[in-house]
Amino acid sequence: MTLAAASGASAQDTPKNDYSKDAAWLCRPGKTDGNACGYDLTTTVVQASGKESVEHFKADPRAPIDCFYVYPTVSNDPGVVSDMNPGPEEVNVVKVQFARLGAKCRLFAPLYRQVTLTALRAGMGGKPLPGQSDPKWRKLGYDDVVDAWNYYLAHDNHGRGVVLVGHSQGSGVLTQVIKNEIDGKPVQKKLVSAILMGTRLPVDAGKDTGLFQHIPLCRQSRQTGCVIAYASFRDTVPPPANSLFGKAEGGRIAACTNPANLAAGGKGVFHAYMSNTQIANSAAQQQPWVKGQPNPKTPFVSVPGLLTGQCVEKNGFSYLEVHVNADPADPRADDIVGDVVQNGQVNPAWGLHLIDANLAMGNLVTIVGEESKAYLAKGKK
Repeated sequence: MTLAAASGASAQDTPKNDYSKDAAWLCRPGKTDGNACGYDLTTTVVQASGKESVEHFKADPRAPIDCFYVYPTVSNDPGVVSDMNPGPEEVNVVKVQFARLGAKCRLFAPLYRQVTLTALRAGMGGKPLPGQSDPKWRKLGYDDVVDAWNYYLAHDNHGRGVVLVGHSQGSGVLTQVIKNEIDGKPVQKKLVSAILMGTRLPVDAGKDTGLFQHIPLCRQSRQTGCVIAYASFRDTVPPPANSLFGKAEGGRIAACTNPANLAAGGKGVFHAYMSNTQIANSAAQQQPWVKGQPNPKTPFVSVPGLLTGQCVEKNGFSYLEVHVNADPADPRADDIVGDVVQNGQVNPAWGLHLIDANLAMGNLVTIVGEESKAYLAKGKK
């Protein structure tokens, strides 16, 4: 049965996925048929002076820990729920948000039957698809990820530490997996950290815990068993009253940890890896990275010093505020793309959701490397 057309079917009637098969994974060590984590991540580094250099990427096949990723809402399948056949959108988001962590960990990314981008757009347009409101469809995706996680633990983990990584819908699913399957349970000792981007993880005011009772927010790069969570907005376009991010339910606040400055969430410089193509789901096109010059041909561009950010609490919202250090006097681009654009207009409620991962990817790779060292050192004591 093709779930893309199964909006009217019962989620309870769908068969479980077989995660012993490579076809059920986008990334998995040893996977030879379409490993989405094996693509070119070469980067052109563009200095403020306009000087360019090429940075090559190399994964570490002997990395001592693992990373387990749940991708965001990207499926363009026509129904409420995606099928298990990856399209270019699933492959590309893994390349942008996850593959670079292969420098520090073995990579695992299961396919799951997510609520599609098609359904999201239909709902936002006021014309939801038939059956879209049935919560069983979201539970189907959650159950898939739980099954993949349990298969990984039973057959691939072998006592290794693991970093959980998610964005948007993926972060929402992982939040529930952590709450139900990991927090306060024996398996928590395997948790190196969790990186939950583009979400609103509830924490108690003035505390580093909340929804997760035993897993605090990360406050230093060598802290383990903790969580990094944030949603990003431009400082010039703060979240409006109807924002999808920045507020949590139940009287709690949305967690914000700044990957560029974990200690206090204050200002830090982002080590961004920007996609050197049009951002998916955005109608905007990146202007030349060096004014008057053709864009480099590499898949990614890094822009040292261009982007800084800090965690802020403003107007009842808690979020990662991003500042572009534009300098019209230098030859480098003075802005970036990443806003959600609808009908030719920026939708401020989404912030910089499309590039939550791009903004801090270099910082996150460094943090995961430091966490890995600390986790392994702790295990030797």
